[in-house]
Amino acid sequence: MLNAVVNVPEPKNEPIKSYAPGTPERDELKKQIEAQRAGQFEIPLFIGGEEVTSGNLGDCRMPHRHGHVLARFHKASKEHVERAVEAALDAAPAWAALDWEQRAAIFLKAADLLAGPHRQILNAATVNGQSKNPFQAEIDSACELIDFYRFNPSYARQIYAQQPNSAPGIWDYVQHRPLEGFVFAVTPFNFTSIAGNLPAAPALMGNVVLWKPASSAVYSAYYIMRILMEAGLPPGVINFVPGSGGQVGDPAVDSPHFAGVHFTGSTSTFHAMWRRIGNNIASYRSYPRIVGETGGKDFIFAHCSADVDALVVALLRGSFEYQGQKCSAASRAYIPESIWPDVKERLLDQMKQMKMGDPAIFSNFINAVIDKAAFDSIKSYIDHAKSSSDATILAGGRCDDSVGYFIEPTVVQTTNPRFKLICEEIFGPVLTIFVYPDNKLDETLDQCDTISPYALTGAIFAQDRYAIAQMTRALTNAAGNFYINDKPTGAVVGQQPFGGGRASGTNDKAGSMINLLRWVTPRTVKETFVPPKDWRYPFLA
Repeated sequence: MLNAVVNVPEPKNEPIKSYAPGTPERDELKKQIEAQRAGQFEIPLFIGGEEVTSGNLGDCRMPHRHGHVLARFHKASKEHVERAVEAALDAAPAWAALDWEQRAAIFLKAADLLAGPHRQILNAATVNGQSKNPFQAEIDSACELIDFYRFNPSYARQIYAQQPNSAPGIWDYVQHRPLEGFVFAVTPFNFTSIAGNLPAAPALMGNVVLWKPASSAVYSAYYIMRILMEAGLPPGVINFVPGSGGQVGDPAVDSPHFAGVHFTGSTSTFHAMWRRIGNNIASYRSYPRIVGETGGKDFIFAHCSADVDALVVALLRGSFEYQGQKCSAASRAYIPESIWPDVKERLLDQMKQMKMGDPAIFSNFINAVIDKAAFDSIKSYIDHAKSSSDATILAGGRCDDSVGYFIEPTVVQTTNPRFKLICEEIFGPVLTIFVYPDNKLDETLDQCDTISPYALTGAIFAQDRYAIAQMTRALTNAAGNFYINDKPTGAVVGQQPFGGGRASGTNDKAGSMINLLRWVTPRTVKETFVPPKDWRYPFLA
């Protein structure tokens, strides 16, 4: 019997490997990339710890070579979802009763497996299946996911340790119980780490989970599921049910045992899910927890005192890393007239140095967008800019899906502060710039704050400290993650808890104690050692 008050190992952020020429990680990753491309297999559902096949298959294709199928995955039906719910409910009592330290040990072991023998397997799966270059894969499918699995147990212990005071003769304490029912984890294509964290965070806190990965990222999700099983995750705790939203999402949300959703994806999908939950509210045992991170129209706002070199690097990296397919990617920029000529010259010059192609060629900074639907959507915005009198294409603009879904990094300048491309989420390598008069800083800050419904990330650049303070105040509600003299991407677990408000989500801050608190329901317990035996109070005398 465990009778210790256990500390978890102090979490530290996983060091990022360089993949420079001659490094062992570079050689190992290349081998794994080629090994995965050489074979093809079928990905099953995992329900109650068993591999289940449906016969209804989807393809895991490489975005940069869309004729190449890496694997085929079995799609879940309504009947599979119902079976997964039963498996989760069967697993729930034992999992909830397990000491929290035992649950934490599974994810700590998964972190070490990922940091060691599985690192390049999952990185290669992310390179191949999601068209991420080696550095983008490393900071995502290795470092960030390792950090989630190491920091979350530390946050869980802090939650369990938060206890109320007790008066003389009384012992008060709080139990943090898992939710009644199951949590539905719906994960995106763009971050393997998010895919691994959304089902794992509720499970760590004692919940059972149904996990629906994005159909365009089932390949890397499968490897995560394998890692968790190797780490000792019991059958039925996380059930892996890829498939369509209608076949998987609708029956999951319609189940009376639905207790919450952990979601990252589009705002429109989240809205639809929330409406369906609302319509079902009377059928649930409890009010479900709705936790979501959705769209963004993230900005970089420069002051005339900005360091131009730093600003240009932030524009390049913030806008075009992973083809602009980060929820946090810079999609619009506000540049003052006085520094615009210098910014423009350096920005366009450095863009010419960016290479685009297969991520297995390590010199390629830009790779493919995820699929045909994304390609067509992004291209439509570029076409709109080309035909508009309010906009000028300064760089890029070419799109080619003959071999892979390639879209050049594109910079658009607009004279209209409410131009379509500066208001709407594009989710691709398109940066729209509005050049404002230096003497209209306040007015332009207000436009930045109000023209978009989103409030996920944003960045300001200035050397003038009064300007920094002014811009920070003016944009208080414009971003949940706010950066000063840095790009708006690259939040680190344990350093910058991630999430935004408005149409960008519920701002429950993945990678922090705040998120884990959403997956428990507290019970206050009061024990009186010597209870009274006379109903009369002294004032009655």
